[in-house]
Amino acid sequence: MTFFENTANQKHESIHQFYDPETGLKAIIAIHSTALGPAAGGCRMWHYDNEQAALRDALRLSRGMTYKNAMAGLPLGGGKAVIMADPSHPATEDFFRAFGRCVDSLGGRYVTAEDVGVSVGSMRFVKQVTDYVAGLEPEEGFAGGDPSPWTADGVFLGLQAAARHRLGTESLGNLRVAVQGVGKVGYDLCRQLHKAGASLVISDVNQQSLERAQADFGAKVVATDQILFEDVDVLAPCALGAIFDADSIPRIRAAIIGGAANNQLAAEEDGQRLFDRKILYAPDYVINSGGITSVSLEYMGGKTESDVAAHIALVPGRLAEIFAASDKKQVPTNVIADAMAESIVAAGKPGLS
Repeated sequence: MTFFENTANQKHESIHQFYDPETGLKAIIAIHSTALGPAAGGCRMWHYDNEQAALRDALRLSRGMTYKNAMAGLPLGGGKAVIMADPSHPATEDFFRAFGRCVDSLGGRYVTAEDVGVSVGSMRFVKQVTDYVAGLEPEEGFAGGDPSPWTADGVFLGLQAAARHRLGTESLGNLRVAVQGVGKVGYDLCRQLHKAGASLVISDVNQQSLERAQADFGAKVVATDQILFEDVDVLAPCALGAIFDADSIPRIRAAIIGGAANNQLAAEEDGQRLFDRKILYAPDYVINSGGITSVSLEYMGGKTESDVAAHIALVPGRLAEIFAASDKKQVPTNVIADAMAESIVAAGKPGLS
């Protein structure tokens, strides 16, 4: 698929490719929409197989950010940056300053922050060359810093809403929950689930992360190729996306899916497959919006941690609305959520304050 076919297909406003020969930086910034405000979304650094794989990821993630920010009621559009990690060019301070200059060249149309493979510390070097960045260390009590705990908070609250709707329970305490990926977000989600009394099953490609979560929460460890198919009540994907497809969905035994991973469905029709199997799917960009909420309120300035918490507390209500509409119309939850997000974008103003 060519550059312009990609743009037309995903309805992106623009796609920008950058190369810095001195540091070896290879980056793509995809701006999907600025209808609600500057395109906001984190920067992901990953070992992509090739440039086309990096572009596909940028396109999918940036479109998801448009929907995520719209459904979170934020005055921001959707964008995403991906960096092609290269072992021969380590990510030095100059590397991230070079990325910051890429962001700055867009004149504020895109606002970046950390994502997979990028840290709060990395964003400090980006900040040295551009103001269009968030996810930095905050003043005490104010919004900012590592957004992953806020993402976990939103997922936990969203799973409570899903359990209430599908299982008729107000508590996650007696449920078995499989968590795929126990990095920063997944670990914090496990902490909250363990505190609530849930029984945990976990997997991760990182052995150190796996052992930590197992020791701290008494979780059962299973192989990464088995975690999706465990006999559990809830499946929480907190790793990478595109994991639910025609092959995996028939083997899922969970009644509920909700997690921090982006773009969990390999294709839109996979939402129908889940719906047909009566698996309640919490659309990823709704349930995992806590992190971008923290980053966005930090960028706006003057917002406190209490403001972030109050905003994230709205996640269960949004999901309940989606679940109810799905039941009433007999339409998959991802289709309901997409239509709601597109309506907000078309109106040109956030749906919430």
